[in-house]
Amino acid sequence: MPNNSPTTPRSLVLASTSRYRRELLSRLGLAFDVAAPHVDESPLPGEAPRALALRLALAKARAVAALRPEALVIGSDQVADLDGRPLGKPGTHERAAAQLREMSGRPVVFHTAVAVACQAGGFEQVELAPVHVRFRALGDDEIERYLRAEQPYDCAGSAKSEGLGIALLEAIDSDDPTSLIGLPLIRTCRLLRAAGVVLP
Repeated sequence: MPNNSPTTPRSLVLASTSRYRRELLSRLGLAFDVAAPHVDESPLPGEAPRALALRLALAKARAVAALRPEALVIGSDQVADLDGRPLGKPGTHERAAAQLREMSGRPVVFHTAVAVACQAGGFEQVELAPVHVRFRALGDDEIERYLRAEQPYDCAGSAKSEGLGIALLEAIDSDDPTSLIGLPLIRTCRLLRAAGVVLP
């Protein structure tokens, strides 16, 4: 995988329409554009959750880099891992409730991958930031109250740790604290520096 740094300043593009990732990236004080990556996020047969997150983060960065070859493109993806099985975004109230019942009282790993690619600069790197989470034992009533209050249907694992979802958790173990929200900023900064971006 090529990893040489671009030698000239590049515009920055976030290959995501996620408001969570947009808000996180804005913390770095860098100007950036947003572009939808149009990538099929279906897992491959037998694909492990961590492999799925890495593949999709890189695929998203590559898809937008093909359209913006002079830009540095950031792609990211998150997959919840319950006993080796991927859990995606629930999309509906019913699927979210089913996910939370399944995760109740159990450990879940949230694999968040971030990739940076620049086609013109021949730069491409990807990293993974796993977060180990343990859910409290959850009753049906509190699951319903939580889902009605926060409606986290666009979140892998059906809980927003940056919001009321923190009340569903017993413990979080991570070396990159924004990873659980959707974009691991420590690793993102590392990749951007490798690509020639000056931070802070």
